[in-house]
Amino acid sequence: MSTLVSRIKGDPKLKKFVLWLISPNGRPRPRWYIRLIVNRFFHKRGKNSLIRGNARMDIFPYNPFYLGKNSTIESFCLVNNGAGEVYIGDNARVGAGTVVIGPVHMGHGSGTGQHVFISGFNHGYKDGTKNSKYQPLDVKPVIIGDEAHIGANSVVLAGVTIGKRVQVGAGSVVTKDIPDFSIAVGNPCRVIKRYYESTGEWLKIEDYNNLVTNTNE
Repeated sequence: MSTLVSRIKGDPKLKKFVLWLISPNGRPRPRWYIRLIVNRFFHKRGKNSLIRGNARMDIFPYNPFYLGKNSTIESFCLVNNGAGEVYIGDNARVGAGTVVIGPVHMGHGSGTGQHVFISGFNHGYKDGTKNSKYQPLDVKPVIIGDEAHIGANSVVLAGVTIGKRVQVGAGSVVTKDIPDFSIAVGNPCRVIKRYYESTGEWLKIEDYNNLVTNTNE
């Protein structure tokens, strides 16, 4: 298989033909036989995973896709791995109407509310003489930690890492990394509370920082 892939990548005409077999020119969606037949040989799904029938799965065979055991992709979602891997861990949930465009890694037990947008790339625009859709993508993976949850109508931008057990408030726009065990809200999203393990409390970020500073002195 690796030899065949190398041959395809090394021959521009063959590569163009194979890509045409996978997806029509100018219509970046896998052909029906790719979705229903070919992908079964390339991608893995865990036991009891569920993809609702009216979810749109634009999944290509040349990048990895994995849906973990007991995980669900709800109705009216769009999942696309054209630009990079989409990994959804065990016991995870992608809420109704959510868009996940790889490369994206969602950890075990993580989830989104309704109509969340997550993308692991931006359209390039460096060349001001060309339409951005014809320029190379700026690919930066999104990583969502285990048991992190993203509120409805939120946006997660390329290159962001959201830590373990983070709670992102509804309608937030996440532009920067969020550390583990945090509550973050707003546009741009900012941390307002962090969990302090020694006392078992969620503290306002000012109180948390003061407590950590005094403890380390």
